[in-house]
Amino acid sequence: MVDPPAAPRPDQSAARAARRSAARRKRSAHALVDKIDRPAVVTPTIEAAHRSTSVIARVGGALRTAGPVALGLALLAAVCVLALTQGAAQIPTGTAIALALDRLPLVTITPDVPATWQRIIVDVRLPRVAAAILVGAALSGSGAAYQGVFRNPLADPFLLGIASGAALGAALAIVSPLPIDSYGFGWVPASAFVAALLVVALVTVLARSGGDMDGVSLILAGVALSAICSAVSSFILLTGGEKAQPIFAFIFGGLNTVSWTRVAIALPYVFGGVAVLMVTSRALDVLQLDEEQAEHLGLHVARTKMIVLAAASLMAAAAVAVAGIIGFVGLMVPHAVRLAWGGGFRRLLLLSLIYGAVFLVLVDTFARTIITPQEVPLGIITAFIGGPAFLILMRRRRRWIL
Repeated sequence: MVDPPAAPRPDQSAARAARRSAARRKRSAHALVDKIDRPAVVTPTIEAAHRSTSVIARVGGALRTAGPVALGLALLAAVCVLALTQGAAQIPTGTAIALALDRLPLVTITPDVPATWQRIIVDVRLPRVAAAILVGAALSGSGAAYQGVFRNPLADPFLLGIASGAALGAALAIVSPLPIDSYGFGWVPASAFVAALLVVALVTVLARSGGDMDGVSLILAGVALSAICSAVSSFILLTGGEKAQPIFAFIFGGLNTVSWTRVAIALPYVFGGVAVLMVTSRALDVLQLDEEQAEHLGLHVARTKMIVLAAASLMAAAAVAVAGIIGFVGLMVPHAVRLAWGGGFRRLLLLSLIYGAVFLVLVDTFARTIITPQEVPLGIITAFIGGPAFLILMRRRRRWIL
């Protein structure tokens, strides 16, 4: 017969209960310490991982941008050399490069060349190449900015009436009794510059008259004012007689009367606009979202649009004041860059500036050499090249926008 187990003594039961209670308190304390300490240990790790991922993404983006930038700069150097050597007078490549480098500060080459060649390079072709770089970059950069603000890859700097306003300003200056210096930054380009800025300001006021400014109202106001300015310019051209004949050259656009003075005066305006657009490029990326979403992300949409439009309009007006009306550059180049490389607006703006300069230097060289010694207006060639090329690109993407 098996004896029943002996009942535990009271002192043993109390000891075991005390040990179990102490173990539970210890586990609870460890759990509490884990809860308190874990964020201090894990959060820096997560933040470090985010930082490293952000650094890797930035480095990768820079590397993806470096290739197109290097290619664009190489093409720009090549087309500049081509522009300096080609024309009615053929100048050897080495001589043209030496004469161009001799104009740089702290560089003294003094090549032994005929005085005629030196005048052609220094006084005619070099300022023309510089103006083509400046105007091409300004039109392309402003076009990319307009496309970002309106969220439309077909937006163009001239939709705001800048071209027609500049043409009207030039027409008024030409037929006015004031003295005109056609070869410097005289009344004609200065009046065109001021008129273009006035048109932009008026378009902005009209677009905001009904409340908040939106892209549709801005474009409609620009188209309406553009039609009015074009009508007034045509009337001045018809009634101005022989004195109004220079209006033709300004309306068609070209660089045949450009000078270092005109380039130097327009340069700060273009550089200032580029600086503002590069600073606001991140905001342009946010603007591609819905406006309500952009507001929720902390972006002041109306203020950002006004800043971008002001900077882009200043660049486009400076370009028109230097070279007249040259269409399609601000529409074609940013769209082609976007199709080729994509990316955010910082990359789009940078590449549009470079490839816009390449495009216009090449087109200007073609314009003055195709029927030497005569010259084809730049506006005709840019429309002739840009229109079919743009249609081909849109056909490949199968995106027709009516």
